[in-house]
Amino acid sequence: MNILGATLRICVEDLEASVEFYERLAGTEAMRFERGGVSVAAIGCFLLMSGPEQELEVLRKVTATIAVEDVEEAEQVLHASGARVIAGPLPTPVGRNLIALHPDGAVFEYADRRAVL
Repeated sequence: MNILGATLRICVEDLEASVEFYERLAGTEAMRFERGGVSVAAIGCFLLMSGPEQELEVLRKVTATIAVEDVEEAEQVLHASGARVIAGPLPTPVGRNLIALHPDGAVFEYADRRAVL
């Protein structure tokens, strides 16, 4: 599995105010989308999320998003390494993802940018 990078997940109360700060910090504009009632802004290595507390409570359990070339390959490596996939792989607005529980209890999202055909 080739890990391409990581995205820091940040739950915020005021998405608009936070987007302005992180756009300046990262020097790039936000890519926005909605998922499951949560408003999301991807800005550089930051993923800002705002929405209903019950949704954010679940999202806060995921430590970070790991960018990979191929989610299905990541799934195979994770299984072989003792991790357990607890959600996915599923299509997203920009590719596919899965959520994995590592043997140490850490939870990570793995995501690629491959469109589902």
